[in-house]
Amino acid sequence: MGSSPHVNFLKMVNRLVVNNFFAVVAVTGAAAMLIRRDIVGQMPPVHALMVLLLMMILAAKMRRRREVYLVEYGCFGPKSCYRTPFATCLEHAHLMPYLVDEESVAFAMRLLERSGLGEETCVPDAYHYMPPDRSLRASREEAELVIFSAVDDVFAKTTTVIKPCDIDVLIVNCSIFTPTPVFADMVVNRYKLRDDVKSVNLSGMGCSAGLVSVGLAKNILHAAPLGTRVLVVSTEILSSQYYVGTERAMLLPNCLFRMGAAAMILSNSPEEDQARFRLRCVVRTVTAAHDADYRCVFQEEDDKGNTGIRLSKDLATTAGYALKNNIAAFGPLVLPASEQLLVALSLLKRKLLSGRAKVRLYRPNFRTAFEHICIHAGGRGVIDEVQHGLGLSDDDVEASRMTLHRFGNTSSSSVFYELAYMEAKGRMSKGDRLWMISFGAGFDCNSVAWECVKPKQPGDADGPWADSLARYPMQLPEIDKDM
Repeated sequence: MGSSPHVNFLKMVNRLVVNNFFAVVAVTGAAAMLIRRDIVGQMPPVHALMVLLLMMILAAKMRRRREVYLVEYGCFGPKSCYRTPFATCLEHAHLMPYLVDEESVAFAMRLLERSGLGEETCVPDAYHYMPPDRSLRASREEAELVIFSAVDDVFAKTTTVIKPCDIDVLIVNCSIFTPTPVFADMVVNRYKLRDDVKSVNLSGMGCSAGLVSVGLAKNILHAAPLGTRVLVVSTEILSSQYYVGTERAMLLPNCLFRMGAAAMILSNSPEEDQARFRLRCVVRTVTAAHDADYRCVFQEEDDKGNTGIRLSKDLATTAGYALKNNIAAFGPLVLPASEQLLVALSLLKRKLLSGRAKVRLYRPNFRTAFEHICIHAGGRGVIDEVQHGLGLSDDDVEASRMTLHRFGNTSSSSVFYELAYMEAKGRMSKGDRLWMISFGAGFDCNSVAWECVKPKQPGDADGPWADSLARYPMQLPEIDKDM
């Protein structure tokens, strides 16, 4: 069983005290000196004043952390030649009768129709071969295409401020495919990054890895010298992962996942007023201690030896449970005092009336803390679950649904396609607050809060939405819940 919300709140308070231990000690020491006049009285006035000033400076220094900024970001924009409309999916499935039986084909098509994906989602060249090319060469080619396109995009936007030689730290995440040398080395080689660049390659974290990378970058930048720059690249490579068996739970990734990548540059300096967003906080929740959650997204072989990713039928419910625990830690950091008070009062009421009446806990209104919300476009069911759990309107989840429809589940990069949608629509203003939510294997739930410092300027390119923005938002068809 997970911890109750009030227990999580107490843990959060404890973390704040521990993380600011020296500041607490300094302030306590200063207060003690003011109270113990006999101690102060034995010291020369100048010395006493110097001690108090030093303690106050220490307190301020220990409490102050370097701000972290998202300087710029870019996304891979697939060309139309990579499109895979439903008719193409059906035709290709029928061209592989020795791999997939007719019943599995029909099941996969029903999944595709219910998925929330549109006719313009894209897959790599490898998927357009019959049978799909699952070779190492095909995977490398896909990786070079999506990663280099995203990194080229972000450097093109920052060329007057940041060049490849200015990058101090590199973080690349890709969950399933991890070649040797790793993708981090591939980026270093392509862009000729400095010999002393610190590089990290993350794998196996699924769709949550993009925001995990942001959290890692934040921790590095808090401790790094002022002006340090981190390049984060987030992707998922599909070519080698096409499942050719008939297990229904393992056919889901074939239907949902599409090619994509995002690159971002973060810094602990506002980069001469060029930074786009300020990072407010990052909260990660891992529920892997629960066996069902641990196996919710699981790579394994079927009974015929075909490797694939098995997605549990309880995926949406698991995501909802992880989000609930994540919010218990995230809420106190971002919600206004009025909302936190209502939550505390409902907890108190439930405790006082325990056994006598059923008391529903107050559901905080996160629209009081954020103007925009990006929910990982993992699938229609995941977006539905989060929308219902948080009490969000259709407008609140528009970016998530439209991203899923246009690009499919691009895994760890999806929330940045959603941010690009909001900015392309001109909906982001200076001072607006943004909440990114992602889910991934483990099971993981991550929340990242941003504040807009510099909105996209009118006339700037619309990134991955440049060729389709005018068609969105569109009315999505109603789907019968029964299979």
